[in-house]
Amino acid sequence: MGRPHPGKALGNFRDSLISKGQTDFLLLAATTALVIFGVVMVFSSSYYIALNREGNPFYYLGRQIFFATTGFIGMYIMSRFDYHKLIKLTVPVMLFALMLLVLVIAGFGRTVNNATRWIAVGPLTIMPGEFAKVAVIMFVAGFIAKDHRRVYSLTKGIIPVALVTGIYGALIIMQPNLSTALTVAGIAFGMLFLAGLQWRYLMGIIALMFGGVIGLAYFGYEHWMNRLTSFWDPFQDALGDGFQVVQSLLALGTGGFLGLGLGKSVQKNLYLPEPMNDFILSIIGEELGLVGVFFLMALFMIFIWRCFKVAMHAPDRYGMLLSGGIGIMIAIQVILNVAVVTSSMPPTGVALPFISYGGNALWICMGAAGVVLNVSRQTELAEELESVQTDTEEKTGEKPEENSSVSSELPGTADPEVL
Repeated sequence: MGRPHPGKALGNFRDSLISKGQTDFLLLAATTALVIFGVVMVFSSSYYIALNREGNPFYYLGRQIFFATTGFIGMYIMSRFDYHKLIKLTVPVMLFALMLLVLVIAGFGRTVNNATRWIAVGPLTIMPGEFAKVAVIMFVAGFIAKDHRRVYSLTKGIIPVALVTGIYGALIIMQPNLSTALTVAGIAFGMLFLAGLQWRYLMGIIALMFGGVIGLAYFGYEHWMNRLTSFWDPFQDALGDGFQVVQSLLALGTGGFLGLGLGKSVQKNLYLPEPMNDFILSIIGEELGLVGVFFLMALFMIFIWRCFKVAMHAPDRYGMLLSGGIGIMIAIQVILNVAVVTSSMPPTGVALPFISYGGNALWICMGAAGVVLNVSRQTELAEELESVQTDTEEKTGEKPEENSSVSSELPGTADPEVL
């Protein structure tokens, strides 16, 4: 019986290394802590509203536990799934996200509070905007990894990314959902900056985005303009456009340094609308105080830090951009949510990652965390694999085959360039 070809043996060895590699413990611990913290706070913040709406105080808790459990399964699967294979899925994911966004504005969406952002599928709802974030991360990572010089070119790099992002952003704005559109744009151009985008281009993009938001608010969506003006002093219209922000500030002020205690919030008793969603941080501040909010922010900082740490040491440019893009996505959403809750910017519908109630956002965030864990596993194994490749060449006198899972799956592209 003949010996296996050294290249094939090397590929099998690489796959076994991926399955046995060590996981970034801090990233895993931060993710787990955030999810558990979120489940507890969803129950605390939704108790009375669940009793009032559903007649069952545990209604939202049961659903969030289901979302978290399935999310952990998805995170585990993605941590074992070789991230290089995601290149092959980029176009299907982009088309799927685009199809969902078109369906929403074509009349198949579910309207809540004058916004059509969801598609109902049985007992569950799909938020196409969440899939758009994933699609943009995968697209920019693959696009720049194919040829990193594109990031320095206006016509070959920046404009193509801007066109793709603009298509997704325009469809999301039509829902209307300005916060998700800004998040998608922030992810795309944040990844370009991570890849080496020049400051002058970045400042120009930010200026264009700011001007576009002001223009849309002034000429297109009157309620956006009302929000832009009301957040300066929400107490001037405390029962109108400033109602949510006023209730949020009252909750944070009441909580003080140590908070009223878990489960003892007053604002969640049908004062603050949807306390388990976008404004759940207000309830956290009221019940756990400034100490609780600082603890939560520390968990987010650890998560984001580990994402960028993994990106810095990723074995190739594609892994670097995936990890960095995921860190940027979480960072933008945390910043926007905190800014809205504290009336530092106009209120927008942006959830707090891992914490707010809902399955779509939680599944996306936990799956993304799994991808970063997979990159971290392969980072530690890259040097060992390189050593094995060198030994194989020395013993056989021939260069081993490249593993098919690493080779580029985009038409006409080479392997993602090793950093």
